[in-house]
This record gives sequence, C-alpha cells and structure tokens, in this order.
Amino acid sequence: MTDALVIDAAGLDRLSCSAKENPTTGKKTLKAKTVCEAGFRNMTYVRDLAPMLVGEPPALLGDDSAPNPSETALAALGSCISVGMLANATHRGVRLTKIEVEMEGDIDISAVWGVGDTPEGKVLGFTAVRCKVSLAGDTDDETLQQIHDNAIAWSPVVNTFRRPASVDSTLVID
Repeated sequence: MTDALVIDAAGLDRLSCSAKENPTTGKKTLKAKTVCEAGFRNMTYVRDLAPMLVGEPPALLGDDSAPNPSETALAALGSCISVGMLANATHRGVRLTKIEVEMEGDIDISAVWGVGDTPEGKVLGFTAVRCKVSLAGDTDDETLQQIHDNAIAWSPVVNTFRRPASVDSTLVID
C-alpha cells in the first residue's frame, strides 16, 4: 500500500466535539478581496496567504495565465469534496491512499458578462456539474461509498452549488 493521506485525527476529534458542544462556534464569516491588476487579471487575497491569480483564457479576452472564475469555483468544489472525504475517512479510522476529484460543468457564456446575449430568463452560471471521485484505502468498497456520500452531503461548497447563498453588493465610489 502506498503512503496514506493523513490529517491530525485528535485535532479532528477536538474540532468535531467542540462543534457538537457549541454549534455556534462553527458559524464563521469568511473574507476575500479581489483587486483587478490589468485587463481580466485579478489578484484575490485571502487571510495572510499569497494572493491567488484569477484570469480568463484567450477565447474570453484574457492572457491565459490563470484559471477563470468559473474554473476556480470548480476547483473550490473539488477541494472541498477532497477535504470532506479525508476528514470522514480519518473519523472512521480509514487510511486513504488516493483522493482524486475530477469536475466538469456545463455553462453558457454567451451573456458575455451582461453585454452579450441577455434575453430575459437566460440561465446564468453552471447548469450542471459532474464530479468523478477516485478513492483508494484500507477498507471495503461499501465504506468508501459511505465516506464519499457523507462528504458530498456535508460539503459546504456542494451545498452552495445546490442551494445558492444570497449575494448582496454595495457600490463604493472612490
């Protein structure tokens, strides 16, 4: 068996016990700041981490230097599913040796950010997203399926895609 993917099981237990004892401790406000660098190149800042570049491919007038916002949303989805599977496996005492999540999403970009094809009723954003998950570990197929299903059911990003959050925006004129 290859090296297992591991996280701190005792830390996971403390975190989950804390959330069970006081459910309000799990309610957080996450923050990010995006600054347009030039053209469709945007730097997004999260916590004190190095900024993340988000751009567009040449077909969408970008310089192809980074994933576009929709691809970044798919990356967030795959990462959230992966984190959930590792946490669920660790909680069950299962050692995983492989987690791969492939995502693809169907999207109509003809609205061109509101300056293109914009008839009333046009569906914007992803209309379908498909994930293919590959898992391997020291357990049976049924347990791997349970780990998968629980991670999907409790993924914050999966649930944001399924039950979108409200989005409010305030313009600040400098």
